[in-house]
Amino acid sequence: MKLACFVGVCITLVASQAAGQRPITFPLPDRPGQVQADLYGSGSRGIVLAHGGRFHKESWNRQAETLADAGFLVVAIGFRGDSLNPDGSPGSFGTDGDNAEDVLAAVAYLRRIGAKTVSAVGASLGGDAVGEADAKSSPGTFDRIVLLASSGGDAPDKLNGRKLFIVARNDRNSDGLRLDEISRHYARAPEPKKLIILEGSAHAQFLFDTDQGPRLMNEILRFVSEP
Repeated sequence: MKLACFVGVCITLVASQAAGQRPITFPLPDRPGQVQADLYGSGSRGIVLAHGGRFHKESWNRQAETLADAGFLVVAIGFRGDSLNPDGSPGSFGTDGDNAEDVLAAVAYLRRIGAKTVSAVGASLGGDAVGEADAKSSPGTFDRIVLLASSGGDAPDKLNGRKLFIVARNDRNSDGLRLDEISRHYARAPEPKKLIILEGSAHAQFLFDTDQGPRLMNEILRFVSEP
C-alpha cells in the first residue's frame, strides 16, 4: 500500500490482483440483450465509466486502473450502438435512450455484486448518457456524477446528487464553444454542483493525453473520493 495525494486529498492506493481488466457481460433491464463491459478493482464503491462517441470501453483502461487502485469497483461499459466508422475508427450510434439504459444496467450490475454506492463518469456522448440516466432515475441511484465535456442531457434541472462538470476552455464543436452550452446547463442544475474549466481545446477523453491530463484525473479522483 502507498499514500497518494490528489489536489489536497490523500488516498491509500492498494495494488491488487483484482485491479486488472476483466471482460464481463450483464443483462439489459426489462428487455433482451446484454451490455459488454470491462470490470476493474473491488470494493463497495462502484463507478461506471461511459465513453465518448469517438472512443470505446477499452479507452478508459488507464483511468479505470487508477480508480481501481484507489479502492473503487469500476465498470467501463460499451454501448449497444458501438460500431466502427467506415475508416475503421470507433463510433457509437445508439439512441440517447438506449445509452442511458446501458448506464443504468451497469448501475444495477454493480449493486448486485456488492457496491453500496455508485457514481458515474461520462465523457461527451457518455456524459449525455449519464445525465439522462441520472435525470430519469430516483435520487440515490447515483452517489455523484462527472460530466466531462458534456452538458448532461436535456434535463439538467432534474439531475440528482453531486455533480461535477469539466470542460476545456476552447473545446469547440460546429455550434461554437462547448463551454457556452455547458454553462447554461450548469446554471439550471440544482446544487450541489461544481464547474471546472481546464485550459486548452482538447475534447473529452482526449484531454487525458494533454498537459491537462494529470489535473483532470486528480479532479475526478478528488470528487469521487471526498466525503
